[in-house]
Parts: sequence; C-alpha cells; structure tokens
Amino acid sequence: MTTSDSPGTETPDAPATKDELQRVVEERAAAAEAAESEPIVNPSPARKRAPAKKAPAAKKAPAKRTAAAVTDGDGAAEPAAARKAAKRTTRKATDPGDATPVSATRKRAPAKRTVADNAAEPAAEVIAEQGGETAAPVVAPAPIAEPGSPSGAPASQPEPPDPDPATPMTPQAPEESPADAPAESPAESSAASPVGSSAGAPSAGTAPSAGDGGGLASGAGGEGEHGAADDVTEEDLRAIVDGWSRDPHRVLGAHPAGDGWLVRALRPDAAAVVVVDEDDTRYDARQIHPGGIFEAALPQQPGDYRIEVGYTNGEGGTDTFTVDDPYRWLPTLGEIDQYLIGEGRHERLWEVLGAHVRRYDTPRGPVEGVSFAVWAPNAQGVKVTGDFDYWEARSYPMRQLGAIGVWEIYVPGVPAGSRYRFHVLGADGVWREKADPMAFATEVPPLNASVVTESTHEWNDDAWLAERERGAWHERPMSVYEVHLGSWRQGLSYRELAEELVDYAVSAGFTHLEFLPVAEHPFGGSWGYQVTSYYAPTSRFGSPDDFRYLVDRAHQAGLGIIVDWVPAHFPKDEWALGRFDGTALYEHADPRRGEQPDWGTFVFNFGRTEVRNFLVANALFWAQEFHIDGLRVDAVASMLYLDYSRKDGEWVPNVHGGRENLEAVSFLQEVNATIYREVPGVVTIAEESTAWPGVTRPTHLGGLGFGFKWNMGWMHDSLGYVSRAPVHRSYHHNQLTFSMMYAYSENYVLPISHDEVVYGKGSLLRKMPGDRWQQLAGVRGYLAYMWAHPGKQLLFMGSEFAQDGEWAESRSLDWWHLDDPAHRGVLELVTDLNARYRETEALWSLDVDPAGFQWIDANDASGNVITFLRYGRPKVADVPTPTEAAEAGASGETPEGGQTPGQALAVVCNFSGSAHHGYRIGLPRGGRWREVLNTDAEGYGGSGVGNYGGIDAVEESWHGQPFSATVSAPPLGTLWLLHEG
Repeated sequence: MTTSDSPGTETPDAPATKDELQRVVEERAAAAEAAESEPIVNPSPARKRAPAKKAPAAKKAPAKRTAAAVTDGDGAAEPAAARKAAKRTTRKATDPGDATPVSATRKRAPAKRTVADNAAEPAAEVIAEQGGETAAPVVAPAPIAEPGSPSGAPASQPEPPDPDPATPMTPQAPEESPADAPAESPAESSAASPVGSSAGAPSAGTAPSAGDGGGLASGAGGEGEHGAADDVTEEDLRAIVDGWSRDPHRVLGAHPAGDGWLVRALRPDAAAVVVVDEDDTRYDARQIHPGGIFEAALPQQPGDYRIEVGYTNGEGGTDTFTVDDPYRWLPTLGEIDQYLIGEGRHERLWEVLGAHVRRYDTPRGPVEGVSFAVWAPNAQGVKVTGDFDYWEARSYPMRQLGAIGVWEIYVPGVPAGSRYRFHVLGADGVWREKADPMAFATEVPPLNASVVTESTHEWNDDAWLAERERGAWHERPMSVYEVHLGSWRQGLSYRELAEELVDYAVSAGFTHLEFLPVAEHPFGGSWGYQVTSYYAPTSRFGSPDDFRYLVDRAHQAGLGIIVDWVPAHFPKDEWALGRFDGTALYEHADPRRGEQPDWGTFVFNFGRTEVRNFLVANALFWAQEFHIDGLRVDAVASMLYLDYSRKDGEWVPNVHGGRENLEAVSFLQEVNATIYREVPGVVTIAEESTAWPGVTRPTHLGGLGFGFKWNMGWMHDSLGYVSRAPVHRSYHHNQLTFSMMYAYSENYVLPISHDEVVYGKGSLLRKMPGDRWQQLAGVRGYLAYMWAHPGKQLLFMGSEFAQDGEWAESRSLDWWHLDDPAHRGVLELVTDLNARYRETEALWSLDVDPAGFQWIDANDASGNVITFLRYGRPKVADVPTPTEAAEAGASGETPEGGQTPGQALAVVCNFSGSAHHGYRIGLPRGGRWREVLNTDAEGYGGSGVGNYGGIDAVEESWHGQPFSATVSAPPLGTLWLLHEG
C-alpha cells in the first residue's frame, strides 16, 4: 500500500487495521458515485473529469434588471420596479409544521439511486458510446385533465377538486408519446428521509389526439389518478436548480404524498413562499433547496392554486407578488404532434414549436401566458429565459417530451413582446445561449434575442387569393420587379413601403414584386442570404404584422408577392442554428457535406427527417401565414451537387459513387409537392445555373417539381452579346439565337437580377457600349427584346429607369435620374412594355409551348437583326344555338364549332448602330400589322425612326412565309407589330 492509498494514521510500525481499510474503500466508492452524478458543464479540453464535490450550487450574481415584469396570478405583470428594488438574498424558510427555522444548507444523507435518477443525469461517456444520441429521457408522469388547444384556444372549465382526498378519482391517461421511456421503478428504501414525494407513473388510459395539448394537470384544478409516489432526492432538486433535469415537472408542481399533497415551487431568491388554494386557504412553504425550491404540505388535492412570493426590497421590507405556477400545466403538444415531429411529417410545425401566446379559462379566471417549445434532442438540459425572469435563466427549466427531443414549458403571465432565449446544456457539456430556431419575431440586428409575438392583422385579400387559386401561371402574364427592401428607398418601413413601393410597381405595370430574402439575418451586407431566423420577417422594417400589411396591400392592388428563400445553407453565428445542442443538429456532421467553403456557412442535413420537416414547414409557413404567392429558391445548384465548389478530396460521393446529392433532390421534391398540394396557386422558382434535367418537371414524373427556373444561360448569353460594340456583334450572333434551342426544356423566367448589377459588373446601362444616347437606346431595345422572348420577365430595381451607378445595399437608388427626360423615357418604355405585355396574349398564353414561337429570320448576323413571331392560343369559335342556326341557313342544321387563330405578334430587333429602311420580313398573315411598340419613339428619348403606325403585308412569299412587308427598323431598337386581322 502506498502512502497516498493508506489512511492517515498508518505507519510502518502500525499497519492499517481491517476497519480502517474498509473505511477507505467506502470513502472512495462514495467519491466515485458523487463524481458520476455531476453534470458535465463546460469541461476543460483535457476531457478528464475530477470527482465533483457534493456541495450546493454556487450562488449566481443577479443579472441587471430590465423593465420587464414578473407575472401575477391573473396573468398580469409583476412590477419590474418593485422587484428591481428587492435584495437578492436567500432567507431561511420556516417549516409549516415546526416553529424551528429550516436552514437553506440543511444536510441530508444520500438516498439510494433509482432508475429515474440514473436516466435523468447526463453522462458524456454513454452519449459518446451511442454515437451522440441521448439515453431514453424521463417523461413527465403528469395525468391528463382538461387540455387546451395548442393554437391558444381557451381550455374548457376544469372540475373543482373533491374536498375529500380519499374519494377515488377518474383514471386519466399519461401525457406521453408511444416512444417514451418506460415508467420508472419505485425508489428503493433509503437510510435518509426523502425530501418529499412526487407522482409516479399514472395508470394506463386513452391519450388525447393531436390538438389536445395544454391545460391544467391534476392537482391544479383538474382530475386524475396517481400511482405509487417516488422519492424525490437531493439529486433531483440539484438537477432542477442546475438546469440538467429532463423532467422538472416530476418534482415541481402538485403531487400526492401519503395522506395529503405536496406543492413544490421553484422561486430563486424568494424570502417567503405561500401556496394559495382555490378557496383562498393559505399554506406556508419551507425552503428545501438553497437554489430556491420551496415545498408546502396540503391536506387535500389542491385546486386552481396560485403562489404568493415575497422578495426582500432595498428598504428592509418585503414585496409580495401572486403568480401562477408553470409546473402545474400539461404539455402543449399532443401525442399526434409528437408522433408527426418524430416522423418528420408535421407540416404545420410552427403551430406547436416556438413561442405561442395561449389563453385558458380556470376557476379563478382566464390565464394568459406563453408556451415555449424547442427541438434539441441531444441536450442534457434546456432553460428558457428572458425579460420575464430578468435574463437570469434560473426559474424555468423545461421538460423533455419523450424520445422526439422536444423541450417544452408553459409560463403563465408572459406577455406578447417579451424577449427570450434558450439556455441549452449541450451533449458536450457546454451551456449555450441560443435564439429560438422557430422565432416568429426578433430584435433588430445586431441584437439577436427572439421576441414573443401574436398576430392581430385582419386580411382583406380574399379576392386576390380566390383568383390566385386557379393557378396556371405558365399561361398568364408574369412581369416581376425584384426589390431589396432596405435600399429601394432607405429608411422606409413595411407600412411605408406598402404605400410607396406598391403604388410605384402598379404604376409601372408589373404583376409581381419579388423581395430579396426577408427572413431575419444578422449581417445586412449578406442581402438576407445568410438566414438565422427562418420563421421571422426581418425586424429592420417593422413587425410581422407590418409585413402582413405590406403583402395585403400589394394583393389589394393586384400585385403578387414572391420572396427569396434560402434552404441551401445558414451562417455559423454561435447564437443561431449551428451546433444547436452541442452536436451537428441542423447541419451535416461531415464538413465535406456540412460546410459551404465559398460562403463560410453550414449546409443543412437534408437526409435528416426533422431538418427536412423544419424546412418544408417553413415554406408552407410563408405561404399560409403571410399569403406569399411564390418562393424563389436560392442556390439550388449548390444543393444538387456534392462537389459544388469543392476540389477533389473535399467531397464525399453518394451511395452510388456519383456527385448528385440524393438527399437534397428528395428534399426539393418533397417541398415542391407539398406546397403545390397545400396552397393552390403558389409558385416555386429555382435559381439553378446548371443543366440539371427536369427542374420544372412534376415530381410524379421524376422531376424536381418547381414551377419555373431562372434562365441563367439566356441571361449570360444575351448580356454578353449586347455588351459588345455593334461592329463586333455579328461574330457572336449565336448568343442571341442559342436560347431557343432549349427554351422549352423547362419553364423559364428571364432574369436581369441583382447579381448582374453588383460586384463590379456595372449597371445595365453601363453594360451597353457607345455614348450615353447609344447606351440608353441599347437598354430600351434590349428590354423590349427580353419582354418578347418566351419566358416570364424579372427586372431588378433601378434598371427600369436605367440607373447609371452599380447597385449597393448601403444606399438608395439614384432617384434623381428621373429628373432627366432620357432616363424617365426608359421608365415610360417599361411601363408601356408591361401594359402591352398584359394586353397581348401572344406573349404569354403559349409561353411554354413551342407552338407559341416561330423564327422569321434567325440568321441575319451581318445586319445584327433577329425577327420572330409570337402566337396566342387559338380561340374556340362560339357554337350557335339551334334557333340561330335555323335562322342562318335553310337546312336548319347547326354548323360545327371550330377554332379561330390566336393573336400573332411580329418582333423585329435591330442591334446595329444604324437604321435599316426597307427591310423586308416574311409574315404568316396578310393585311394590317399595327406597330404597338417602338423603342426608338421620341417619347422614350429615341430618334423617331418608325413605320407611321403600322405596315401592310402583301401576298409575296418571304422567309418561307406566304406574306411579307417592308419595315423601317430603328437603330438599337425593337419593334412589336400586332396583326389586326
């Protein structure tokens, strides 16, 4: 035996006795047990765990008080100023059954460990052996009484408790999912007296369906039957106070004990606690843990009780507040909710997770508060904190619901507008402060707390939604104005934009507005493409209801709203989604698949069902909660390819050895199929820059299921062509004509987006060669060509009046350009383009059908001219009634109905620097072709070369057409000629 192993009294001449050796063994065994019972909190990198001392948790210095309030018994707020004045000192409590004060540091002999104790404590070694998964959680054994609606509908009135505790109660089912851990075994006998008793596993029964979550637990005004009580040990109390209890509701709240009931409350820093029963009977509580756990003994089951809490103030007195008890309320998630979350199929996930204001009726009157629920399956403990507890994160540890990994609590009295965060004890033993992934509102960046919000907006867009439901946007006009809300006119709120932006877009004739991402993001310079709160419109411009007002106002004015959506990646901010519970939860664990090197961001784990559920529900959330008409999905190519922007060795092939991200493909198919099924008339648009086949093919045919795809090839080719001087364009004529080789392979949107007028690329005006007149003429001619090309149009803000400067998110558009008649002429042209576009079925009714397009001449490279035809859908001729037919003909027979040809529009684009007079083009129909648009008109700032209102086609074959006519094609201009037959 070494010196260090021997008892202190051992000497070479006097070896240790058998009793002394046995004492050493027992001491070491107790120390090892104590070390294993400690949570792993913020460990050192050495990963060694020294034996923890069994001492009370150190007192935390009080946080700086905010102007928030603590709740009273009626859901009102405890005055912040009153509690701010209170001194944060823990008093000795008085045992209601004894006049002798009970010290807050009272020692207790350790009780023998139970199955519940072992299950509730975090163990890093076990977690590591299981690949990062947590052990089966302990489920709250509270019986079900009168549950309320998870959406916040008031619960039905609970029955008052029977005054006789011996009267048997109606058996109720436990509020737990089928996947929950089995009921805990009864506690073994202990040499020490237990701290108290709590409810054990209730008897079996029928559980409620989804939507039955919430409401009062038994002992809180409801009914229920409890089984044998488990002992509550000091370890259980310490787990609650330190924040690593998986089931604080098993200890706190009302529980039967022997011949009576016990009510335990967590009230840190309270000087005195009194339980006030429904009949106003008062029961003093004694402090049973220095961390602020109090216990009161009641002779019978409590009814709709409240807790009266006293705090010492700075004047030597006590301030008293009456509050509700969060630990008497049932979970706000029903069994089906939990099942669907576990399966990754809860399509209305936002209705059960996040923070929701909920109201319930109780015998004492209405109770209003907020339910908090967050998914953190590998966390060892979760607490919610905020204005309502002065950001101390000590009062509201949450319970884990079954194996799905959702943590939940209902806190009465928390008002809308409260700020909050989650404190998450990760699987790695580190506490993290996290914003709510399902937050519906946030602080204004750079602040990042989540905010409780409740919508009161009343929609007035029923007519728009009814019209939208008929869908078929492929056969309807769609002209999109793309906007960055922060720099269109800086300083405008959502409500101001609802007036100024909507009126401007309507006057310019656009059919839709598309917003760069409006989901909350911390860095304004990302333009919104690095999202941290997927369910919250950015607070930079107002509240969520303010954003609803903007959408509503746009709909009433006849404008659709499309928002950019970013499911491809998210930033690494430590307070956001990344490593949320100490593990790679939302992101893929392998950095070769879970990180995007170009942007320094995390990539979602598209193969994890819960992550897919989070994103699919988010797409539905924007469509259903904000009436969004379309989602433009950003960076689809980065999702589809595992080797996107990665070198050899930096990516992992799929199971077949290929480079396709099969999980991302499946996710995109799921989100598209879901949104088209659930929200008729909403469209999805892919920003996809590769030749991936079937992007807009339906999912049942193996496609990705998008409604439209950005035509990046057309954009690059056409801009490359017009950026060259006219003298060189003839050598690149194929850049204008090649797009028609694949124009009908997908359903396309033609984008001149923000990406093309930033980062040194120059504005659309600056891309044009020549002097200022030629540049402006080039912009006008190019835009008219774009509007006539098959596909929908998207134009980024500023291009509609040919802004000279490159776009920057840090400043407003250069609106002073509109004082210049030449630039105002471009805006007037765009307005007329949109008006003629809406009026001319030939430009959209067969937009995705090859029958809607025909070349006149695609080969005049030397003249820098292309000419083509656009056709409208043929009209079905009216079938006359029998009477009309009899009057029209002697036979009395009804002639057969037929079709009349649809509209025909001829387009002439002259990209040379000089006019072409007497330029003959072939036409399919004779007669008058009216000049409905000429970009060289003097009103637009052009030279006035035109055709005096139209041309007449004669029966002379040309370009393979039976008729022809000569036109004057203006320099750098485009003509639209509509047949009037």
